[in-house]
Amino acid sequence: MLKQFSFRKISAHLVLLFGAVFMVTPFIWSITTSLKPLENVFNTPPFQITFPLNFDAYITILGKINFGLFTMNTFKIAVLITVGQLITCSMAGYAFARIKFPGRDFLFILFLITMMVPATVTMIPNFILMSKFGWVNTHTGLIIPALASAFGTFLMRQFFLSFPSDLEDAAKLDGCNPFAFYWRILLPNSKPIMATLGVMTFQWVWNDFQWPLIMINSESKRTLQVGLSYLLNENYIDWPVLMAGSVVTILPVIILFFFAQKNFVESIKLSGLKG
Repeated sequence: MLKQFSFRKISAHLVLLFGAVFMVTPFIWSITTSLKPLENVFNTPPFQITFPLNFDAYITILGKINFGLFTMNTFKIAVLITVGQLITCSMAGYAFARIKFPGRDFLFILFLITMMVPATVTMIPNFILMSKFGWVNTHTGLIIPALASAFGTFLMRQFFLSFPSDLEDAAKLDGCNPFAFYWRILLPNSKPIMATLGVMTFQWVWNDFQWPLIMINSESKRTLQVGLSYLLNENYIDWPVLMAGSVVTILPVIILFFFAQKNFVESIKLSGLKG
């Protein structure tokens, strides 16, 4: 039995190691490519780094696009949407999980149905709606439609359902109204799932390209992903410059995940109450 357990454990670790290497390979290739001269990009082996290191690509992106402005625009939009979704999704998830009202289950099913509708289907109606409000070419048009999420509501609802009803009954005996129970008891014990939803939302907004491309026309309001597209040329692609931009763009998301990874892993367990 011990040998069989060890074999399964080793096999599982080997599969996970292979998956990790497979996932990190494109990122390593991007880093090595960004540090090469253009003429050495397709040399073999592909991960070979030539010395001295060439940082011209990172200097070039600062001259080709307004990198600092695009980064600040994207950061502002991502933070506001992330905070907004944490508030709206947690409150909606609490309502669907703990508050009984007429039509609750039917309304929740409607929420789930919206997750099955592709974003491309609603893109034109959303653009027309933003145009009616006068929010085209504004950051408001990017932020307001994304302040609520059916997936985030579903995630928070499932987590709040894991709390025992006895806890809510005890809170009512102590004088807690529904909002106080949500604010003082549920939220302090929901850090793992809140961190997970926050990281996922921030990453989605940070990497979003299509909707900002449609909504924003002026350069001063562009996001980082749209700005990186201007590094492409019709005649040729400067691979080191493009990869340098990609590496710098990925770094904030990686840093955010490292800070939140403990809560992120805990949320996968969905272990309910802590301490």
